[in-house]
Amino acid sequence: MATKIIYFTVHGRPEQAELPVDCPAQDVKDLFRSAAEAGPHDILKLYSPKGNIINISPSLEPNSPHSCYKLEVVAADCNSAELAGALGFDLSSMEKRLQGLEKKILIEAGETPAVVYEMKKQVDSFRKKLESVEHLSWLGLFKDLSEGPHKPSPFYHKRTLHRTREECEHVREKFLQMSSLEVSEEVRQYLKTPTFDNWQWEDAEIMVLLQVMYTDLDFTATFNIEPEVLQQFLFEIYRRYNNIPFHNFKHCFCVTQMMYGLIWLTDLRSKMDSIDLLIMLTSAVCHDLDHAGYNNAYQINARTELALRYNDISPLENHHCAVAFEILEKTESNIFRNLSMDQYKRIREGIIKCILATDMTRHSDILNKFKSILPTFDFTNKDHRDVLMMILIKVSDISNEARPMEVAEPWLDCLLQEFYNQSDVEKLEGLPVTPFMDRDKVTKPSSQTGFIRFVLLPLFIELANLFPCLEQHIIDPVRKALDYYTEMEKALEREKQNWAQSESAAKSKGGDSQTNAGPEASKPDAQSTKVDIF
Repeated sequence: MATKIIYFTVHGRPEQAELPVDCPAQDVKDLFRSAAEAGPHDILKLYSPKGNIINISPSLEPNSPHSCYKLEVVAADCNSAELAGALGFDLSSMEKRLQGLEKKILIEAGETPAVVYEMKKQVDSFRKKLESVEHLSWLGLFKDLSEGPHKPSPFYHKRTLHRTREECEHVREKFLQMSSLEVSEEVRQYLKTPTFDNWQWEDAEIMVLLQVMYTDLDFTATFNIEPEVLQQFLFEIYRRYNNIPFHNFKHCFCVTQMMYGLIWLTDLRSKMDSIDLLIMLTSAVCHDLDHAGYNNAYQINARTELALRYNDISPLENHHCAVAFEILEKTESNIFRNLSMDQYKRIREGIIKCILATDMTRHSDILNKFKSILPTFDFTNKDHRDVLMMILIKVSDISNEARPMEVAEPWLDCLLQEFYNQSDVEKLEGLPVTPFMDRDKVTKPSSQTGFIRFVLLPLFIELANLFPCLEQHIIDPVRKALDYYTEMEKALEREKQNWAQSESAAKSKGGDSQTNAGPEASKPDAQSTKVDIF
């Protein structure tokens, strides 16, 4: 059986694991969990020698002792170690010592004494007693059978729009089991940066990180948000995002995480009051609730229920707001339930204003308004703050290209998949086809170069005029992304020209083979060409 060796460190000590190449995903995770002596609900992350988080999966690349990975428990139940200490035992250590003692005696005496067998029986008995006590399962002394299958690829497109009840309940249970974990300071700081990699976190873990954001911005204390209410709110949010390629729960997290990062990077806590910050973060969480994967143009052209209900005026954004306040109407998930009527009214007005601002048909109006007040911007002016809040959620909503390319590019693939799905449906239903979604006309680079040049950069630059510190954090990466896709587009164009020249040469020779094969036989595929070049 083919195997691979993985070298890594955990708690500073070197370890190595030999894995079958086709090792099941759960077995790989269990191995690393065991090596870290972690509980079944603790969150583990593996870091490359460069410090990047990498996936703990069967596709993990083999390495050498000189390029060790680093395994860390980034969120753990602090009480577990304390309880183990209080009880005065470490079962894993006891077993290792017993195995070592047995081996030593066997070498020296030639046989294993009965007393050693009796000790082994006592340890096994102790383990069985612990395993039978359900409330001690988080000690990590046995395998957690509730763990689900390995998460899907970021390029997935599930068959059903809504999650099954079983799937939701599984994620909910996992989240509640993790909700009391103490997230490491390293991850808390990483969470404040635009470089955060969402692909390495599962949905239940993402809810833990969202909980951290509300806690670290002091929202839970300032607005008396009970932990169980916040957890129920976050679960309802998760449940109301659909299984579609782009506008899904992970997109919700990315937008919220970028908003969270911008709050810290620009030191908004010293410039705006807590209610405004709460409005912005919660708006980001809710901004695409129940998105079905078809934009406003489709809703209006197809005369959908949403378009009819909202009279063709931002049907999606109005729907996202309505779903958000449906969730907040339930006492058990209303994170604003301890606020005064005036505070709630202000928050509701602010969330609606922010979410409606994400309708791209309003982009120019909002950006021009911001540019007009920028020279005299005043944080004490409510109108100025309102416009800034709309700009910040707009920036967060379309900020993927400000992230590292290995994070951003998979998001573009997901977006194009959703776009192509819509244009296919438009063609089938005889509706006007949205030009930038037509798979027959749009390529990966062409979808980005114009968008970055005429939408992203002008918006980001204006925000950086108010906060110069953002130049390095979000503008420089976007310029690099523009260069990347410009080069990709040029390479595609060269490939097309080469194909056209070869076609022309073949025709000038009057070759029968070209006529027989047909012009499509030698035409390069746009997607495969891109893969070959890049």
